[in-house]
Amino acid sequence: MFRDFYLIAMNIDYLVIEGNIGAGKTTLAQMISHDFNAKLVVEQFTDNPFLPKFYEDQEKYSFPLEMSFLAERYNQLHRELSNFDLFRNFTVCDYYFMKSLIFASKTLKEDEYKLYRQFFEIIYDKMPKPDLYVYLHKTPDNLLKNIAKRGRQYEQSITHSYLEQIQDAYFSFFKQRNDLPIVIIDTNNIDFVNNPDHFKLITNCIFNTSYNKGITRVLLS
Repeated sequence: MFRDFYLIAMNIDYLVIEGNIGAGKTTLAQMISHDFNAKLVVEQFTDNPFLPKFYEDQEKYSFPLEMSFLAERYNQLHRELSNFDLFRNFTVCDYYFMKSLIFASKTLKEDEYKLYRQFFEIIYDKMPKPDLYVYLHKTPDNLLKNIAKRGRQYEQSITHSYLEQIQDAYFSFFKQRNDLPIVIIDTNNIDFVNNPDHFKLITNCIFNTSYNKGITRVLLS
């Protein structure tokens, strides 16, 4: 418990674990929170009334879905990151606010996206940036296996093509950012949930290595 306490306390106050749909970002954030005494912030999306409708009719429901996510993410992050927990070593989130723009760029029509981006830019500059941004990379084939395994009914219509589009949007975002350290960890060949050695590999990669601003790619096997 509370491993590497002093290292974490000095270097990371705000950690983001991101990834495509089914990459395991929430599970890893939960495991890190438990083992390292971190405050956990998990995206609340299961109660969003537009999400099941979106997967049934993306063209009709993409704009209200993305706007509702924008509002929910802002409200949650503003609330959670503003309230410092003296009994926790740092904060770990399973998403970054930029996620809103990444998904909107692939789901909205051009005119809708322009309007959406105006709202986004007003908010984004006011949001704190993470000390470290970790992206869990899995191929769309492996993502689909994870999605099928967890069995959320509204996710079963997600396609290989859609996951590729989201992946490409993330990578495009990374190339544009030089204001924070971004670590892309290839997790296709590891199982950090069921293999403690693999979990140690990934946490050592996160906590026991210093990263400069920009992109660093890591292959774990």
